[in-house]
Amino acid sequence: MRSRSIGSRVTKISTRVVLGVALLAVPATAVAATSIPGGKPDSATHSTHPSRAASGLDDPAKKEIAMKLVSSAENSSLDWKDQYKYIEDIGDGRGYTAGIIGFCSGTHDMLELVELYAKRKPDNILAKYLPALRKVDGSDSHAGLGDAYVKDWKKAAQDPDFQKAQNDERDRVYFNPAVKQGKADKIGVLGQFAYYDAIVMHGDGDEDTSFSSIRERALKKAKPPSQGGDEKKYLNAFLDARVWAMEQEEAHSDTSRVDTAQRVFLKDGNLDLHTPLKWKVYGEDFHIG
Repeated sequence: MRSRSIGSRVTKISTRVVLGVALLAVPATAVAATSIPGGKPDSATHSTHPSRAASGLDDPAKKEIAMKLVSSAENSSLDWKDQYKYIEDIGDGRGYTAGIIGFCSGTHDMLELVELYAKRKPDNILAKYLPALRKVDGSDSHAGLGDAYVKDWKKAAQDPDFQKAQNDERDRVYFNPAVKQGKADKIGVLGQFAYYDAIVMHGDGDEDTSFSSIRERALKKAKPPSQGGDEKKYLNAFLDARVWAMEQEEAHSDTSRVDTAQRVFLKDGNLDLHTPLKWKVYGEDFHIG
């Protein structure tokens, strides 16, 4: 599972790290998502992908693909909905890591999630842990949480209201900002996904490895389409900057979620993530088609 570093409370979320090499879940095969007939293959490849679609990553079918792609890297599974109940301390100094996007007790976003859940459903099973969550925020402490909290988190994960709260916080903090910036840069679904995956791992703060810093690093090498640049050239620059950010931490030493996934789609000219999709993460094969 993934984690996030303890950083600025002002920006809420900070640098994130992946421990994918420790994941042993067996990958699943997804059901076909979407395809659009017609169009021509990318002239620089042997791709048979259809012409550019008008939809963004926020198209429901594309968003489902995005969730599966991220889950393949972070959970070694395409079954992202099975992660609502996930919770453990992976020993990275961030306390508990849990849920569909790796909310952490030490990095504020888990606290905000449980606060949202309590606002919507005051008598929920996790509400009683809010005082403890506020005290441990910014540390790896389990004080006031422990086994009871782990057990109750898993119970809460069966509640559709808690699942919705996880979805909503995922969208507010990660997904929506990535898609908004991607559309502003006039990049397609693949580019928007590259932004989303970067925010999931690194967060968006003022650190050198944050999403905004990665984007700024890319902008020094290439212009996005919104500035008259070539989309593929810009995305290659962004992925280069992303790999650099990942390599700044030992836990990021495996960059396969970029090298054997996102770069494969880009090289194939699949700028809108049309299915079928085949990729590898940490040496494991995945398929959506």
